[in-house]
Amino acid sequence: MSKRRKHERSASPGKREKIRDVYVPRPFAGLADEPDWIALRELVPAATAPLVLDPELAAAHGDPQVTLATVLPMAVPAIVRAEGQILLGLQRHAQSGDISRDLAAALLSALETEPGGTVAVPPLPGPGPRLQDVLVDGALEVSVRDSFAFWVAPDAAADPAVQASLERADASIYPTTRMSAATAAYWCRVGEKAHVRWVLPDEEDRALDTLARLSAAGELPLGTGTRFAGMFRAHGLLVPVWDLPVQPSAEEWEGSLAEFAKRYAETLAESGPLDAAARRARQGLLGRQLTLR
Repeated sequence: MSKRRKHERSASPGKREKIRDVYVPRPFAGLADEPDWIALRELVPAATAPLVLDPELAAAHGDPQVTLATVLPMAVPAIVRAEGQILLGLQRHAQSGDISRDLAAALLSALETEPGGTVAVPPLPGPGPRLQDVLVDGALEVSVRDSFAFWVAPDAAADPAVQASLERADASIYPTTRMSAATAAYWCRVGEKAHVRWVLPDEEDRALDTLARLSAAGELPLGTGTRFAGMFRAHGLLVPVWDLPVQPSAEEWEGSLAEFAKRYAETLAESGPLDAAARRARQGLLGRQLTLR
């Protein structure tokens, strides 16, 4: 796929302005919790995190409460509740080559929408602010949810139709736990399989070299009965995945993940070219890699 796509939009009657859309491979780069933004976008079924608006922007719009949500009903970009709270949906179709710009456009549109109204977002935001421009950056306070009840305003929660819709949506949520041993690492159970998936914070080539060195040394598994399943590329960062036994709970893997994170950090600090075994391991890892965008 080309990294550059041309789009057109109307500029004035009888004239069309060409807008060049540039693909941004790391849309969340520059945000303090870039790995967790990626995890919430790609890996976690249901979670929320409060966001803090830029002070000038907040003051201009009455300082509304803004909450990031993994996904909203029908994958809409944003919701403005009757009381003025804004929910910003992260898992939605990209409108352009820059997800950060798409999300900022949805947030800015929500700020201009009357409480209870429908948020309208242009098909292509065009040049403009990104998340990095409209938020006060900081660590995400992620709350993993086992229900999409956060979608529903309190006055609608008792509606039988709303409850039935929630039950259908909740059935899609698989058990997920945010691990404490490493930032942006999540345990999950999908069907009869359990996994740990960790969005690594480091530049892709360095992370891959580090995993290759660990693989050559036989130090990729998390422990007895685990298997390194492969890795994803997601928005410019690597996401290694481990298969785990189903029975132990997420908490029981914290120690194993902490030990691996220590091995990873120590190996990351190594410099110099890869040896022959690590080069072979690197090629093997590349062959087990999938791209998430």
